[in-house]
Amino acid sequence: MPQSHNSISKTDTFSCVQCGLTVMTYGPEGDRRNHCPSCLHSLHLFDQVDGGPSDCGMRMAPISIAVLRSGDWMIIHRCAQCLELTSNPVSRDDNQLLLMRMAVRPLAQPPFPLEAFGDL
Repeated sequence: MPQSHNSISKTDTFSCVQCGLTVMTYGPEGDRRNHCPSCLHSLHLFDQVDGGPSDCGMRMAPISIAVLRSGDWMIIHRCAQCLELTSNPVSRDDNQLLLMRMAVRPLAQPPFPLEAFGDL
C-alpha cells in the first residue's frame, strides 16, 4: 500500500551545508525545519523580499537571536553571498550552547567601553 505524501515528507532529510550532518526535514514540534540543529546553518532557498524561491542558494550563517513579544526565539541568518537576512524559529533540539553564545554576544562584546559605566 503506497504511503501518503505527508508520511513520506515527514521522513525526508537534507545534508547540512556547513557540518554535513544528515538532518530530518521536520523538527520535534512537527514544523518544517530549514536549518541544521547542530551548527544552526541554513541554505538561502527562500527570497524574503520577493516572497518566493531564491536564486541565490548560498549558505546562510546564524548571526544573532531575536526574541518575539510572545517570548519565542528566532535565529537570524545572513546569506554569505547576497547578505539578505532571514529569521527562523528555534527548535527544541537546536544546539543550546550555540544559541546562548549568540544571545549573550552583545553583552560580552558591547560596542562601547565598559569602563564608561564607572563614571555613572
